[in-house]
Amino acid sequence: MYAAPRGPIPAGLQHRLLQLSGALFTHNKTRDSGDRAAVVSHLPLQMLLYFNVFYFPFWWLSEVLMLELKLPLLAGYYQVLIIMGMVVITSTELLRLYLGYVGNLQEKVPELATFWLLTVFFQLPLLLFFQTDEEVVILPLERAVHLIFLLFLISETVMAFLALKAVTQKLTMKYHLSQFDDGTGHNGHRQTDFLMLGNRTVTPYNNI
Repeated sequence: MYAAPRGPIPAGLQHRLLQLSGALFTHNKTRDSGDRAAVVSHLPLQMLLYFNVFYFPFWWLSEVLMLELKLPLLAGYYQVLIIMGMVVITSTELLRLYLGYVGNLQEKVPELATFWLLTVFFQLPLLLFFQTDEEVVILPLERAVHLIFLLFLISETVMAFLALKAVTQKLTMKYHLSQFDDGTGHNGHRQTDFLMLGNRTVTPYNNI
């Protein structure tokens, strides 16, 4: 429908994400277009991302300190699970925050959709595992910092969904308007003015 923007995501994946977002978020076809150049960056999502960037280092440091204290108390396979989970959460969070910033501020659907997918299918399940499985020996500080991080993720999931809907609708409307402009612009020299005379429509007569 519209060209996929260039970015850190492969072109094939960008195309599939554009198709998915277009199918999910372009139901409103009659909405007033307004200013075509208006920026639809989602302010609540941007505020959440801003505070999330500052909170994540605190969460990571707290988790590393708690992990050092409780690691001898964990079974061998749980030690591996916790360490692998920390590695996945850390690497995913860095990529997720970057994609969230780029997708929201620059109105890039593939980046914003990837941010949403990483939040729902990676960060939320892993953090819920850390927060609910008693076998990982949840310490009081851990429970508190996990809860705050979990609130960030849930809020960002909702706000990113709304931002995706707004951006996709804007890009779809912009595409339709550009098609309309191209159609009228190319055929403008062929159009003929009509005059209404009673119940009849006549064309003005030009002397040659």
